[in-house]
Amino acid sequence: MSELNEWIHPGLVIGLGGLLIPFIPWRRVKQAYFFLLPVAGLVILAGTSAGVFGTLPPWPAALHKWNIPFLHYTLDIARINKLSILFGYVYLLAAFCMNIYALRAKSDWEHVAAMIYVGSALGAVFAGDLFTLFFCLEIMSWAPFFLILLGGTKSARGAALRYILWHHFSGVCILAGILMHVHQTGSIAFVHMPWGWGGEYTGYNLMLLGFIINAATAPFHSWLADTYSEATPSGSVYMTAYTTKTAVFCLIVTFSGVPLLMWMGVISAMFSVFMAVLENDGRRLLSYHIVSQVGYMVAGVGIGTTMALNGAAAHAFCHIIYKALLYMGVGCPLVVVGTAKFNQLGGLYKYMPISFWLTMIGGLSISAFPLFSGFVSKTMTIEAAELIHQPVIYLMLECASIGTFLHTGLKLPWNIWLQGKNAPPAEIEAKLKDSAFNSPLNMLIGMAILAVLCILLGVFPKILYDLLPYPVDFVPYTLTRVFSLTQMFIFTFLGFWLLRKLVVGHPTYTLDTDWFVRIPGSLFLRFCEGPLLIFGTFLDRLITRIADSFTATLHNPSLEMRMTPMAIGFGVLMALVVFSIFLVVNM
Repeated sequence: MSELNEWIHPGLVIGLGGLLIPFIPWRRVKQAYFFLLPVAGLVILAGTSAGVFGTLPPWPAALHKWNIPFLHYTLDIARINKLSILFGYVYLLAAFCMNIYALRAKSDWEHVAAMIYVGSALGAVFAGDLFTLFFCLEIMSWAPFFLILLGGTKSARGAALRYILWHHFSGVCILAGILMHVHQTGSIAFVHMPWGWGGEYTGYNLMLLGFIINAATAPFHSWLADTYSEATPSGSVYMTAYTTKTAVFCLIVTFSGVPLLMWMGVISAMFSVFMAVLENDGRRLLSYHIVSQVGYMVAGVGIGTTMALNGAAAHAFCHIIYKALLYMGVGCPLVVVGTAKFNQLGGLYKYMPISFWLTMIGGLSISAFPLFSGFVSKTMTIEAAELIHQPVIYLMLECASIGTFLHTGLKLPWNIWLQGKNAPPAEIEAKLKDSAFNSPLNMLIGMAILAVLCILLGVFPKILYDLLPYPVDFVPYTLTRVFSLTQMFIFTFLGFWLLRKLVVGHPTYTLDTDWFVRIPGSLFLRFCEGPLLIFGTFLDRLITRIADSFTATLHNPSLEMRMTPMAIGFGVLMALVVFSIFLVVNM
């Protein structure tokens, strides 16, 4: 097969293509265009995998297609290897289903922000240099800001501000780390970085901190539950896929094998499961389980063996699919009746049975139930921990799986669709049609495609394993593993059934680690808006008055001779105040 020299970057196709959406006047054409954008990206990746643009070498070698001179460096905008192809495929598959789900979104700008988000994520995973990576990560931080802002509520505006502040902080850390690395080495290559605790590793630790924040790894995770639950129903679905998984991609490339990540990952996996116990909002519960599942990936990166890295990459792939499905499932009642809070729902099965069963497929997948996608990816990371003789890591990851099944596989569907009620509350039922098809058809189609993928990958894991960066020497379906997990799930279900009255929703607000930022930050803002602003206004008027007095004296010196003692005293007092402030500032 002849090779084509010019590779078309799918990130540019999606990102720039999204900018055209508001200018298409015909609604049906606009929807078809929006629907086909990720299809174009998938065609490009399929051609790349087939060798149309050159033979793809074994990982970590890569094809380099777009090299652009920049200052004294060369930007490597298109580094194509097995890992980037893996993430590219799942990003575009998810975008395809998400676009179907979001087809009826009211605002064109939501579609624009979503496509820029997807395009910048693709730009990051195909980046071969640190400058291109940083540029794409910064765009990725702004696109979700608008998806949250379009939520349209006061709480959404506050969440959008907090989101952008967190990600600007992580961006500053990454940029500082990049600049220190470039100063030390002269290289901008996006490759594996050294790590340690000495002063010479300061830049690398800053870069690592930035990636950890983007991955929502505990204790830097609170921004995720705070913000994802405030975006638009379809906007939050996009947000489940790209920011945290792109951070995992960056960690795989740069900091694999760092022991700190192994421990931070398992703490995230366990801590977030406990936080989910307290949640009354479906999207906040799922947000905590994003943190938990990303914890598995971060732990796999920290373990650093080929099996663990394969497990982290495979779990990222599967997580994007089933987590989008779960968010879509919760989005159905949110769109139809206007809430996803457990204490306001229940008994929706009669009106939304299809969305219930599709959401259950996502719940079984995230729980790593046999024959579902999470089983073939999550167990790889758990097995990797066992093989390096880390029993504590192994047990914590196993326990987190049980908690995931309890909350996402049982508590979530029970509170929204079942909860022992024959019908939902009267005010909710009034918003529903007397039909089993209350969920919009496009939403159900998007969910159904993802549900099929969850089952397909669980039944035929070789489809996924062939895409992984390293050769796979792992058999997920062993009698011992299937029996032990099934046994744990059965006993978890029995415990849930006995205590089901205790897991109903209560209108509470969960305090998280963001308390240490939000409370002092709120007090600081009040200080700035109150005493500091008053003092600044006083100082401004004071300096203006003194300047006016000096100007008047210079223009008419005879005024100085006519000044009263009070006026002279006031002038001296003002001069002393200004001089005192000058001394304090320069101490």
